[in-house]
Amino acid sequence: MKLKNKIALITGSSSGIGQGVAKLFAQEGATVVVNYPNQEEAENANTTLGLIAAVSPRSITHMANVSAENEVIEMVNNVKDEFGTIDILVNNAGIATSAPIHEMTSQMWNELLSIHLNGTFMCTRECLKIMYKNNYGRIINTASQLAYKGSAGFAHYTAAKAAIISFTRSLSLEIGDKNIRANCVAPGATETRMLADVPEEILDSIRQSIPKGNIASVDEVTPAYLFLASASGNHFVGQCISPNGGDLFL
Repeated sequence: MKLKNKIALITGSSSGIGQGVAKLFAQEGATVVVNYPNQEEAENANTTLGLIAAVSPRSITHMANVSAENEVIEMVNNVKDEFGTIDILVNNAGIATSAPIHEMTSQMWNELLSIHLNGTFMCTRECLKIMYKNNYGRIINTASQLAYKGSAGFAHYTAAKAAIISFTRSLSLEIGDKNIRANCVAPGATETRMLADVPEEILDSIRQSIPKGNIASVDEVTPAYLFLASASGNHFVGQCISPNGGDLFL
């Protein structure tokens, strides 16, 4: 029970890595706020809640588009009113689109950066107001190994993830003397919905580029989040852990 009695807000936890983190945190004693962006994801969010209800009966779902400032503020205030605090924030919400730079529209660029980067900023800013008062908090931001490698067709995605890593470092310099820690997890290719439409031949090439020889399951990635959220990660400050099967050595 490494997270006993902790309140954890996990953005984008209706599926994929976010859902896996919600399950693991609940198993370790946390009460989880399952964030999802819109009504289209409501059923998936309720599925996540159903998976953790037995071990975390106080957990709830909360709809909020993290790229909308008013929705972020409302969500954080509602969680505070419901539980009195937020101990752990996992900034995980994200989307994946693809286009070469010369064909990428401004809308595609702005939409992705708004969700990944602006969402991370705004959720962090609002939760810090609570964490500063309590002198306690754990912030875990989802980056990607592609922030270091780059990836053709995903310039907006890699730029956002690299910015999140830099944001986490600057944040850590601001909060270093407090009992608040901020770190990143940068997963490699992971079996989530983001890969659902990727052709098999491309997936094969991804597997061949990974020394371990396979794409990670969600359960192989989520322990990094638990480590950073628990007391075991207390001396990790502004770091980036990358469970990527050897695809990239940090």
